[in-house]
Amino acid sequence: MIEFFKMSGSGNDFILIDNRDQSLAVPDVVEFVKAVCERKVSVGADGLIIIENSPRADFRWRFFNADGSEVDMCGNGGRCAARFAFIKGIAGEKMSFETGAGLIDAEVKDDVVKLRLTEPYDLKPEQQIAVEGQSLAVGSINTGVPHVVHYVEDIEPYDVFRVGRAIRYHEAYQPAGTNANFAKVDDRHAITVRTYERGVEDETLACGTGSVASVLISAVKGLVDSPVDVKVRSGETLTVHFRKTGDGFANVYLEGRVRVVYEGRLWEEAYGG
Repeated sequence: MIEFFKMSGSGNDFILIDNRDQSLAVPDVVEFVKAVCERKVSVGADGLIIIENSPRADFRWRFFNADGSEVDMCGNGGRCAARFAFIKGIAGEKMSFETGAGLIDAEVKDDVVKLRLTEPYDLKPEQQIAVEGQSLAVGSINTGVPHVVHYVEDIEPYDVFRVGRAIRYHEAYQPAGTNANFAKVDDRHAITVRTYERGVEDETLACGTGSVASVLISAVKGLVDSPVDVKVRSGETLTVHFRKTGDGFANVYLEGRVRVVYEGRLWEEAYGG
């Protein structure tokens, strides 16, 4: 049986497995991820995180979306990984861990985790793309993974799934595709964001790197000042801290609550058919 934690970062839920002893013996990790992340027939989650040893940090992670795709970074997943590492005694309150996007620093205080992201890049604040025969104004930035941001006036009834999916697969962002965020600026320190996530292929209740992307694009446009509270679909709030530099950003942090939902053991029936 495989021991695991189920955790939620502001509505993004993940399965976490400590594999520092390399005991995770599954024939195909991608199929394993897809099986256990499937809702109603297994544990169900937006993604799965495997914790491994690192020669240059407290630990290394491998992050998988629910469809089995492995990606470099996930903000809410990173916050869950940090609290998991603290609970398991892998790291202290202040830690660093290795990701495909680089070394990430984190600080855990009770159930609140503050994560320092790698410096964002590939900033394009003003673009026009054709979506379903109409020209759509967007901005894009990579905050560990690629994100597109589009501003909407009435965010609640907006068809995030339909438009988000069109942006996710748009030819301008191929071959890797992109995540699609829909943002509404409430005031200079508050925005609301809804996100269609690549790899989950649906709207999620929260997206950490998407929240950061939406805040940074808003800052470039002169609409917000640090820190910015981000209301996500779950109803919870993430806080993004940043410092503007001449041509970009530095000291970008994502802060919010992390919940331990439960811990358990996976039977082979959960993933072996």
